[in-house]
Amino acid sequence: MLDQLIKLVEQNAGQAIVNNSAIPNQHNNAAIKEVATQIFNGLQSQAKQGNLQQLAGLFQGGSSNLASNPIVSQIVSSVATNVAAKFGLSPQVAQTMASSLLPTVMNQLVKKTNDPKDNSFDLTNVMRTVSGNNSLDVGSLIGQVASGNSPLGNIGGMLGGLFGKK
Repeated sequence: MLDQLIKLVEQNAGQAIVNNSAIPNQHNNAAIKEVATQIFNGLQSQAKQGNLQQLAGLFQGGSSNLASNPIVSQIVSSVATNVAAKFGLSPQVAQTMASSLLPTVMNQLVKKTNDPKDNSFDLTNVMRTVSGNNSLDVGSLIGQVASGNSPLGNIGGMLGGLFGKK
């Protein structure tokens, strides 16, 4: 999954990393890998904290306003902190980079996990990989989100009805 995530970040890194004068060109690939690693680590961290329903909701909830999603916000912060430290960027430059890149990457990740014609990211595999639980019942999690038996409440039910179980 990490390799696929690196490719996804790479496809979207133009303005935020590659054409960013604050990140020297020789560090572009390393910065892309760092961003992808931090996204993966952020998703894993959410799973380890027991936020599996929230993760399922993120992936099933479509792409509307991902920048304000608490999970995405935490990942943006982590990316900014780590990229600033590793590449000597100011916190403001790193935050701007992460804030512009992460919602786009996460939006595409969500779309890919919901696109039956695109098998690069499968929701079941993503959830099992980040949780470290190969027998995780993702269908049940999504059912809980869809039925409103989660912290997402009725919004999860409406969105679950739109997107269905996977």
